[in-house]
Amino acid sequence: MDTRKRCIWIVLDSVGIGAAPDAERYGAADEQSNTIAHVADALGGLNVPNLAQLGLGNITPIDGVPKSLKPGAYGRMREVSYGKDTTNGHWEFVGVILENPLPTYPDGFPREVIKPFEDYTGKRVLCNEPASGTVVIEEYGPLHEDTGRPIVYTSADSVFQVAAHESVVPVDTLYDWCRYARSILVGEHGVGRVIARPFTGSKGAYQRTHRRKDFSLTFGDTVLNTLQRHELPVCGIGKISDIYGGSGITTAIHTESNQDGMNQLVERMQVQDSGLIYANLVDFDALYGHRNNPEGFGRAIEEFDVQLTKVLDLLRDDDLLCITADHGCDPTVPGTDHTREWVPLLLFNKTMTRSVSLGDRETFADIGATIAEYFSLPSSAASTGTSVLSKLW
Repeated sequence: MDTRKRCIWIVLDSVGIGAAPDAERYGAADEQSNTIAHVADALGGLNVPNLAQLGLGNITPIDGVPKSLKPGAYGRMREVSYGKDTTNGHWEFVGVILENPLPTYPDGFPREVIKPFEDYTGKRVLCNEPASGTVVIEEYGPLHEDTGRPIVYTSADSVFQVAAHESVVPVDTLYDWCRYARSILVGEHGVGRVIARPFTGSKGAYQRTHRRKDFSLTFGDTVLNTLQRHELPVCGIGKISDIYGGSGITTAIHTESNQDGMNQLVERMQVQDSGLIYANLVDFDALYGHRNNPEGFGRAIEEFDVQLTKVLDLLRDDDLLCITADHGCDPTVPGTDHTREWVPLLLFNKTMTRSVSLGDRETFADIGATIAEYFSLPSSAASTGTSVLSKLW
């Protein structure tokens, strides 16, 4: 293995690039989805010169994003795992295919889940049905403030979410409640994530805070664990460590926003000389996709592109840059759920001399396989996917 190399991996959470071949299994909105193209249309064109140079406009037509002949590799990936959630996407990246759907609860959680949770918290829950996170706190926030009862809700994804006002339920208490929920949500009820959703403010002006925390299932050994075993550091920025339940993560850095995530990434590049620096930027999803705000979504992509300049400036000759997404969340189609989409794949190394098409990749796991080969890890570390490393040069 090569302990001198470094990979910078950025996940643009929910920035899909067109309906996946199996989108019809998930609904009409998924069949209509093309997150980045629709966001670009809403803005009258995206201004993203760095992403354009790396080949984003070569993957599919995007208003304002021209094709590029400059060095870089571009393509798109489809997901094999069932579902369209953060958990499914990120675990497939590193070689875990989830062949069976994780449980979802369109009618709310059954009594065998809710009763032990209520017994542990000492309070009856509010809501217990699928809901938008921002809508649910406006609807139940005043009663929650009066009673201290936790707001429990879910979505189309496999999630058990608990919202609580920070002045009513201390954040550490909310985390404790969620850890307990994680301990009982196993087996038949093994949801992908238990999510703590603290909020502040007052009636009519509640706001969710950056202290969100995910408690995820883990699904075994991955390329991240292999990197660790070979003494290569793995730094997770944003919710990366939460997504993997800390498995395979050497250093976890919490972030407050996309901008903070990029600042942390740039700072980390100046102190970590080898291994993997792996960041998730969640604002696209949380602030704009789920809230049906295509203009805000597009502005956030443009802001990311500005900050990407610093990352490109700091790249060394032996660095590998990877930019992708984990699913879609098209803010222009009906509903507020994730959308089953292709995701972009952009790879770049400063020694590349030409523009390279990676085509349509059959699984997200090709990223994990590529990273494993880049670091000369044992082939068993990436047996699920197919490396594209040889195509870059």
